[in-house]
Amino acid sequence: MNKNVLFALCLALPLAALADTSQIPIDQQTGPDPKLPEPNKELLPTVHTATPLGWAADQKPTPAAGLAVNAFYRGLEHPRVIYVLPNGDVLVAETNAPSDRPKENTGIKGFAAKIIMKKSGAGVDSPDRITLLRDKDGDGVAETHAAFLENLHSPFGMALVGNDLYVADTDAVLRFSYHEGDTRITAQGVKLCDLPGGPFNHHWTKSLVASADGSKLYVGVGSNSNVQENGVEAEKDRAEITEIDRATGKKRPFATGTRNPTAMDWEPTTGALWASVQERDEIGSDLVPDYITSVKDGGFYGWPYSYYGKHVDVRTPDKRPDLVDKAIVPDYAMGSHVAVLGLAFYRGKLLPSKYSGGAFVSEHGSWNRKPLSGYKVVYVPFANGKPSGKPEDVLTGFMVEDSKAYGRPVGVAVDKSGALLVADDVGNVVWRVSAAK
Repeated sequence: MNKNVLFALCLALPLAALADTSQIPIDQQTGPDPKLPEPNKELLPTVHTATPLGWAADQKPTPAAGLAVNAFYRGLEHPRVIYVLPNGDVLVAETNAPSDRPKENTGIKGFAAKIIMKKSGAGVDSPDRITLLRDKDGDGVAETHAAFLENLHSPFGMALVGNDLYVADTDAVLRFSYHEGDTRITAQGVKLCDLPGGPFNHHWTKSLVASADGSKLYVGVGSNSNVQENGVEAEKDRAEITEIDRATGKKRPFATGTRNPTAMDWEPTTGALWASVQERDEIGSDLVPDYITSVKDGGFYGWPYSYYGKHVDVRTPDKRPDLVDKAIVPDYAMGSHVAVLGLAFYRGKLLPSKYSGGAFVSEHGSWNRKPLSGYKVVYVPFANGKPSGKPEDVLTGFMVEDSKAYGRPVGVAVDKSGALLVADDVGNVVWRVSAAK
């Protein structure tokens, strides 16, 4: 084994002597005013992730009191995002990072990143497929499993406007003609516009939501680095929520400085756009909290120059005090490194009334924190359009101990009956959360 490979392996292992350990309880880093310590410049990044185990046929996550959970469908291939069609059919993006990223994960650090991804269950090839699941008899289990769209390019976000189904591939938004009841689309998609892809394409996922009137689409585009280490030009049109005119495909930045906006939804009371955002890594187990926030047109949220308002990140090669001065403080912290990947407001009636109007948030789980954080689905209560309390566990039991996990929750959505659906990309399951009987 050569010395470069050996060093890369060291980067990928949770070495107790080098790893930074959290000093702040996770509940002190949730809510509107998280506790933020001084940055810890690590000799090597803290690397600590859970080895995936998968679920046995008789195993399932643990729901909160008053809730029940069952497998809506097992046997998927890396399911990440869920979209519910008006007739109740469920679309699932089976997807992963694209293979055509020649400049991503190169060198010693990149080699270590590949090891981390493989160890955590994220190293599989992308199926590049959207699958349709249908529960014909309404018993909470899908009987129909159909390849709805194939030969895509790392698809992620989905949105239906009229008879137009939009899919956010990693490098473009595509439009497909859809008619209610379709179980398969074979026609070629029409490109509405390009999205940032290219040889780095570090944060490859592209979340997607349509405006209420259907005239605009909003795409969450992640950064091409942790803190601009690949240069300013690599970040063009990235780390932002992009607004797209549906009629013309014309784009404009709607909000910037959002390092990786992984999911979006409209808050039911105010109609404001909210996003879940993954923050930066490698300055300690207690920095920086991921968050959910309302998104202001023209707003700047800090990345890469600062975090949580005016907390300057000295690692950035480009300095922009003018932007730091106007950086918006996010509305609500979810905890450091929890990896928020799903966001869905609850408008249904099936679950207990305490969940009405609040937000379900999935936490995929940390790799840059010791001990692990996330690996669960939580609920954030809302009142008058704003978060109104601490997050509450909704679905736990994904993590067996501090180094192993049965699965990892990703996308969340509410089905036509009002049940909560959760994609589990390591367990290869879509879970369905309903009211306990």
